[in-house]
Amino acid sequence: MKDRIRLLYEGRSKRATRFRYGLLIFDAASIIFFLATAAAVLTPAILVVDAVVGTVILLDLLARLWIAKNRFRMLRQVHVIVDIIVLASLALAPFIGQGLAILRVIRSLRLIHSYHLLKDLRRDSRVFRLHEDGIIAAVNLLVFIFAMTALVFVLRGGDEPGLTSYVDALYFTVATLTTTGFGDVTMTTPTGRLLSVLIMVVGVGLFLRLVKAIFSPAKVRHTCPECGLTRHDRDAIHCKHCGNDLKIETEGAE
Repeated sequence: MKDRIRLLYEGRSKRATRFRYGLLIFDAASIIFFLATAAAVLTPAILVVDAVVGTVILLDLLARLWIAKNRFRMLRQVHVIVDIIVLASLALAPFIGQGLAILRVIRSLRLIHSYHLLKDLRRDSRVFRLHEDGIIAAVNLLVFIFAMTALVFVLRGGDEPGLTSYVDALYFTVATLTTTGFGDVTMTTPTGRLLSVLIMVVGVGLFLRLVKAIFSPAKVRHTCPECGLTRHDRDAIHCKHCGNDLKIETEGAE
């Protein structure tokens, strides 16, 4: 049984690939659901969906923990910690309401976290192969924005003027990250201003780097046998680093 579960998460069969794509779709759907209901009033329908989503997350976490070669190392991984936080917020929701609901948004950190999933996408999607860096950068950018927005809303939502909803927190976060700073939503307390400084210092550089990766010319992955450089222009015939001849595999004329 354990070997079968491991093959689903790490194998190369079509069944394993479909399983991992299914998990990716579930991750995306759960994130959309969490975003849509982050500020909503709890209803029986939302609680039922919470229970279903929480059960799937728990089963997935237990399965990955069961097949892990080093469980303590796995428990230190970011996406595992995120799942534990999300499960805690789902379990506490019926008792404390939506107070911690916004923390579920950080589940976006799970998107495209699996090395095996990346291999599947490279094999099955020509678009992904051609634009891998840009796609991953775009996903990371969205993940970063949603995670920072969740942090802003959890820590300062309702305590700062004009910061009363998740949309307000998203607007403030993007305005701060892009250094636009419209000024209609500002932090007025010492805690809020320190949080703004954190976003600007840590976030702006990362934000610009990810945006640059999205719009920079696409590169192909091919290891130069002479110097080991792995990224080259799609039409390169010589390595820019050492000048060695390259024989990059192509898929024909576009």
